[in-house]
Amino acid sequence: MTTLYLFASAAPPVFDIARVIEDAQARGVDVCLGLTPTAAEWLADSLDDLADLTGHPVRSRYKQPGSPDVWPPADVIAFAPLTFNSANSWALGLTSSFVVGVVAEGVGKGIPMVAMPCVNAAYARHVQWERSLAELRGMGVRVLYGDGGFQPNSPGEKRPFPWTVLLDTAVERA
Repeated sequence: MTTLYLFASAAPPVFDIARVIEDAQARGVDVCLGLTPTAAEWLADSLDDLADLTGHPVRSRYKQPGSPDVWPPADVIAFAPLTFNSANSWALGLTSSFVVGVVAEGVGKGIPMVAMPCVNAAYARHVQWERSLAELRGMGVRVLYGDGGFQPNSPGEKRPFPWTVLLDTAVERA
């Protein structure tokens, strides 16, 4: 069985995460859910249900030094929705959040990774945005952005998030 670390930042698609986990499980994938601290706050009322759904604790913080890891090793990591902040932090190696720390280390461990950003067109115009995506791609991360992935929307515009594309690519990379 493939073990997927599904990581998510605080962007509106995170509210679909239970459905995404169920879709992954229907594909025979064992899912471990990691969230940025803000995403964990947004989903605070459903964290216990999400842990029950995955069969693993939902993590948003680093474990204490010397504590055992509560998750099996990852075969693949998918990070979506990947926000402007999380993408830039990851590209720059700023590991103040658990999920960014895991993916930063995962590059060095050679874990296959896929990321699907979720930013509006205003963030996408920031000079650092394309630099960060180029850095992630240069590290071997499959970034699903633009054609065949997430297309930036106007600020405030709501569109379906292409979760199926993320899961298809993650399963393929495992």
